[in-house]
Amino acid sequence: MSDPNASGTVVAADEQVFETADEQAVDDDGFEVVDETPQLEATVDQEKQAKVDANHPDGIADTSTDRIPGVTLAQEERIRARAAELDRMNARAEFGSQAGRERRTRQVAAEGSRRRRARFNQRAASVNPWAAPERADPRAELSQEQLAAVNRQARRLAEELAGWSRAAIARRLGEAVADGRDVTSAVVRVFETLEMAPGTVIPIGKLEEVDRKEVSIAGRIKTLWNPSHPSIAQVGLIADESGQTRVTIWQKSDAPWIAEGEQVRIHGAARNWYEERVSLAVTGWSTIHFPERDRWWDV
Repeated sequence: MSDPNASGTVVAADEQVFETADEQAVDDDGFEVVDETPQLEATVDQEKQAKVDANHPDGIADTSTDRIPGVTLAQEERIRARAAELDRMNARAEFGSQAGRERRTRQVAAEGSRRRRARFNQRAASVNPWAAPERADPRAELSQEQLAAVNRQARRLAEELAGWSRAAIARRLGEAVADGRDVTSAVVRVFETLEMAPGTVIPIGKLEEVDRKEVSIAGRIKTLWNPSHPSIAQVGLIADESGQTRVTIWQKSDAPWIAEGEQVRIHGAARNWYEERVSLAVTGWSTIHFPERDRWWDV
């Protein structure tokens, strides 16, 4: 049987909990009940660890589709600021005062190079008239027969002179023939000039004819003997088909070790005299190459 004084409103259990949550509990004697359960607070280490975990990329909750995944807010701000700065720089380079700067720089550099080359050719023309900028290719002044002979001899000399192209040799021959020399004497003159030119590998037998300090040679190590001074790393004889000479490798040159019977090519060797004979020294400015080392067909 229902109570006539009961209210018709049904209150849920959860709502009853919230309604009584703020009321102070009392005991049977009417005294307030004190909750003696201690409140737990995080330690300093726990707070630090919580901050570390919160800033770790794995602990970041991505709440926006505009966020950069896997970075903190501070990192994201720096990334977006850098991207914005790059956009402004690109805009200035494209539309501002920087427009065309790269193209203008190339033009200025090319023009400066052209002027320097023209001044050099003008000075060189005082020694060789064919170096003047206004002079045409000397081969244009040759007859068809002379031009054929020049090209034929240039092809042959290119096989004997390492480091010189057939076109460069042909121009030198053309200059000599255009100046009135016959093809034979022109070939001899050009060959002797280019054979002793700087950077060219010189026959060892002609080292005494060179009038410069540094030379390049190629040959085979004939023999090695014990150095006479601690400052000398190696000393021996190097020979080719034209002759042989003494070569000294100084410790300070830090040059690679050579062996008897080995083919070597030395660039920038210092030419000097030992017992009234020309000799070579490998210094810190010299380089040694070994054409026969590590050849795959010898494996």
